[in-house]
Amino acid sequence: MARAPYHVFRFRVDFKSETVGVQAPGGDVSICSGAFSEVTGLEATMEPKAIKEGGTNYGIPQRPGQVTFATVVLKRGITSNRNLWQIFNTTSSGRFAPRLQVTITLLDGSGAPAIAWQLDQAMPVKFKFADLNAKGAEVGIEELHLVHEGLSSPPVGG
Repeated sequence: MARAPYHVFRFRVDFKSETVGVQAPGGDVSICSGAFSEVTGLEATMEPKAIKEGGTNYGIPQRPGQVTFATVVLKRGITSNRNLWQIFNTTSSGRFAPRLQVTITLLDGSGAPAIAWQLDQAMPVKFKFADLNAKGAEVGIEELHLVHEGLSSPPVGG
């Protein structure tokens, strides 16, 4: 059965608190959900390790190396509360703040979840509010930059 193409501009972002090293009773705690007009930086890069071997004169064997993740940038968005700003503010002032599990879910034409990406141990490193302009139609968050320690594609229900 052929499916209609997914519209990449239709997605939601969910933020949950992760307990570092310990599973909280009842699972992760929901922080908020948000709607953003753009998400960039969903990428992982592996640095291959070249292994030089004696007697191998044609090509160098390649082995997997360390994986790094790009900073994920969420642009022009709004969330259901101010919790993300509070977490950023707490972290930037040197106090303990929870790491986040961020799930970006692409929705199909009917609004059902189609595919998801999950950022593990995410931490906000830049928070830019929208410019205030009485003539503008901008919404709450202009940019939110997140660094993280893992990228996966969990199964979605539906």
